[in-house]
Amino acid sequence: MNKRYAVAIVTGTWLACSAAAGAQTAGAQAAAPQDQPHVISSQDLQLLRQDIRSQKKQLIAQNLKLTDAEATRFWPIYDQYTAELVKINDKKYGAIQQYADHFGTLTDDQALSLSRQLLEVDVSAAQLREKYLPTVAKAIGGIKAATFSQLDRRISQMIDLQLASKVPLAQSQNH
Repeated sequence: MNKRYAVAIVTGTWLACSAAAGAQTAGAQAAAPQDQPHVISSQDLQLLRQDIRSQKKQLIAQNLKLTDAEATRFWPIYDQYTAELVKINDKKYGAIQQYADHFGTLTDDQALSLSRQLLEVDVSAAQLREKYLPTVAKAIGGIKAATFSQLDRRISQMIDLQLASKVPLAQSQNH
């Protein structure tokens, strides 16, 4: 189990670094003069997100040992959960893109609005996890549901941490 956990951490970190590279590009570009186009486009963000979702599913499959019957019950639930999570994360990536678009010219109101948007994303993601936990537990049992929950949160936290570390603080923008 420790080996699997190490593989999950390494792969998750790789995913997070991939995500951070995109965020760093966006953050660096956002600090550039206003007449230059963004290096990272909405299409680039979408491709990045699709890759992260694919890698996340692989990590969960590798570390959540399911019987064939459990897998038949679990994966449709996971896909539904992911579809709902994508909608929530659309707001997160939208806020990150807005921040990058306006970095250097953010007003107090814009900065607060973006902060509120990100807090709403956190609350919505936590509510979604809470909503799905009983459904997952019914499909695969409590221990495996808890394991899925741990894996899902760890991967998400690693990605969020890497993204956050690459986005410059609002007060560092030049006025």
